[in-house]
Amino acid sequence: MRNPSEQNYIQQLSIDCVIFGYHDKQLKVLVPKLNFNGDFWALPGGFVSQDEDIDAAANRILQQRTGISEIYLDQFYIFGKAARNSLLFINKLIKLNPELLSENGQHGKEFDWFTRRFVSIGYYALVDLNQVVPEKTDLDSSIGWYNIKELPDMIIDHNEIVEKALAALRFNLDEKLIAFNLLPETFTMKDVQELYETIYDKPFARNNFQKKILDLNVLERLEKKFTGAANKAPYLYRRKG
Repeated sequence: MRNPSEQNYIQQLSIDCVIFGYHDKQLKVLVPKLNFNGDFWALPGGFVSQDEDIDAAANRILQQRTGISEIYLDQFYIFGKAARNSLLFINKLIKLNPELLSENGQHGKEFDWFTRRFVSIGYYALVDLNQVVPEKTDLDSSIGWYNIKELPDMIIDHNEIVEKALAALRFNLDEKLIAFNLLPETFTMKDVQELYETIYDKPFARNNFQKKILDLNVLERLEKKFTGAANKAPYLYRRKG
C-alpha cells in the first residue's frame, strides 16, 4: 500500500463516513477495528484526490466499504476546530507499535503528514444492512455492525461525529423522506413505526403515526403480508417510483 503522503491527495483534508444500518429494532453503525497492537477503532474514511469531487470521493469510500454503489449519502457537517489533529492517537499508536518508526526515521514523513491539523468532511449513509458485505482495508483487523448505543471508543473525535450524524438524520428524516433507505424493498407500517421509534429513541401513537406516514404520499400499498391469518395480515408497502 502506497503511503498517503506520496499520493495526489489534498493535504490536511479527510472524509469520515457514518454508515447507518437497521436490524431487529437496532440502529447500527459500520465500524472497523484497526490492525495494530492496542484497541483502536475508527469510522470508515479516506482522503480526496486533487482531481476528485468531494462527493465522488465519499461515494468511492462508501462503495469500497459496503460493496454496493446505490447508496443514500448526505454531507452533514465540517469538523474543523483549530486543535483538531491525530497527534495523541498517533503517539499512542506508535508507543504500542514502535516498529512503525523503527526504520531509521523512514516513516517520519508519514508521521508529519498524519499529525497535522485535518479538516474532515462528515457524511452519513443509509443502507439496507442485508445488502451490505462489509469490506476491510489493509489497515483493518475487522469490520462490523455495532448498535449505536454500544459503540466502541473511537479515535480522535469519531464518537462525536456519530452523534452529529444522528442529530442530522433525525432532523432530515421527514423533510428528505429518507427513512425508507434503511428498510428492505417491501415493509409493513409496523416496520416503519419501529424504525422511527428506534431512530428517535421514543414511542409514537400508532394511529397518529400511520396517518402521518400515509399523508406523505410516498408509499405504494401492495398485497397483504401472509401470516396464516388473512383477516389480520398487515399490508405491505414500498416507496413509490
